[in-house]
Amino acid sequence: MSPVRQATHAYTPLSDADITRIHDASLTVLERTGVEVTSAEALAIFQQAGAAIDPDRSRVFLPRGMVEDVLAQACHRFTLAGRDEAHDLDMGGERVYMGTGGAAISVLDLDGTVRESRLTDIAEFARLVDCLHNIHFYQIPVVARDIPDHLHDINQVYAALSNTTKHIQTNLNSLSSARDVMALATMVAGSPAALAAHPFLSFVTCCVNSPLRYDPLPTALMIELVRNDLPVAISCAPITGMTAPMALAGSLVQINAEVLSGLVLANLVRPGARILAGYVPTVADHRQGGVAVGTPEFALMNAAAAQLAHFYDIPIYNSAGTADSKLPDVQAGYEKAMTSTIAALSGANFIHHTAGMLESLLCVASEQYVIDDDINGSVMRLVRGIEVDDQTLSVDVIDEVCNGGQFYLENSQTLELMRSECFYPRITDRKPRIDWEAKGSLDMRERARHRACTILTTHQPTRLPAAVDQAIRARFEILLPPELSGSPIPLGYPVQLPERIVEAEEAEFAVYECDRR
Repeated sequence: MSPVRQATHAYTPLSDADITRIHDASLTVLERTGVEVTSAEALAIFQQAGAAIDPDRSRVFLPRGMVEDVLAQACHRFTLAGRDEAHDLDMGGERVYMGTGGAAISVLDLDGTVRESRLTDIAEFARLVDCLHNIHFYQIPVVARDIPDHLHDINQVYAALSNTTKHIQTNLNSLSSARDVMALATMVAGSPAALAAHPFLSFVTCCVNSPLRYDPLPTALMIELVRNDLPVAISCAPITGMTAPMALAGSLVQINAEVLSGLVLANLVRPGARILAGYVPTVADHRQGGVAVGTPEFALMNAAAAQLAHFYDIPIYNSAGTADSKLPDVQAGYEKAMTSTIAALSGANFIHHTAGMLESLLCVASEQYVIDDDINGSVMRLVRGIEVDDQTLSVDVIDEVCNGGQFYLENSQTLELMRSECFYPRITDRKPRIDWEAKGSLDMRERARHRACTILTTHQPTRLPAAVDQAIRARFEILLPPELSGSPIPLGYPVQLPERIVEAEEAEFAVYECDRR
């Protein structure tokens, strides 16, 4: 899909020697400390492959050779598809993509109130993401708290699929709902083989519960999904000083051991399984006793994790664009810009949480998606770096201007490259003060609210085929109203935007597509 950039690996907090030491320490942990596996099926898989087992403690010890053999045969490149192939994501190597993330439980509405998240929010946020070019995939960001638990998975996936053609990622709550979701996706794809060949849906499983413990349900889910040849992110999220060592290096050793053990299990189930190595190292604010995600240490750890994944040449799933702020304010802006820039410059492949998230991942806001689209676009421009070739060195252009009586504005190169060399944000203000005041003196949040409202009430995503949609509704208990399946969303509350926002000219929000090459 476009935009996609080649990572520059401009930020590398670990030296080559550091990476080797962390790798060696991780293998020592797996061989000496081992992992606790409370899934009988996973225990049997490990034992059959030759791992040492302590049955009294359900402990599995992985020999170095086993881990190294799996790393050699692991899948290094694969595609996460969009329902529209223009949104396909090439995982691995030096590709960088930024998208949503979550499981938030509350929503900051456009009218400024905070409430519990609902099923309609998943459709609404999917519609926003479908229209925002610098948000490349849609991980379902909230939990629909207004529907029964046993209907969560099928309804959340349906709400997402029917409102965006970008790649969708979700977690699952039971084996039965996993099978329902796979059946729904197969109906959309046309066949199991078509879904496996063009997987527009992937899954995240938190089978490793830090420190170094496999829980039965998420482990069973991962095994089921891998057996069905579907892409899975094995997400590990130890917290420094709580569920991992306080030392950042030690926390990296533990998360690396957790990720590698998950990679081993997945490849024992299906050699060459399409796995995203889910490094989500997290830090705590020990003054407050909670998780902090807008911190420099969080950014450092996620960048270091990307280096480890590149060392193994495996696709990485990690986190950035996170904020502890409760509002789309200055704090949220600097937290998001810092964490996103560092993760992207480290070359992470699948960076989730980079859009919409607030309040330490507990809350989502529509206007924050719009703001984050600008932040992500700026970050991706940094990642692309400076192209140096005969044309861009501009020796002839300099000569023409200096000796030919031209101005650079008149030179053909300026028009030719002005859009590809520069990123033009959608709502970020760069106007002279007099023009800004003439347009109502709107601040960033007001401009973002206006654009979010415009998208939600006018954007028409590509619908699911009518026959497929009808078949899905006939087979499953779908609770999303039909009018919210691919149609502009009538906002369910009166949004009292200031008149100066309503009257703002749409020309102020004209897009300059930066580098659609």
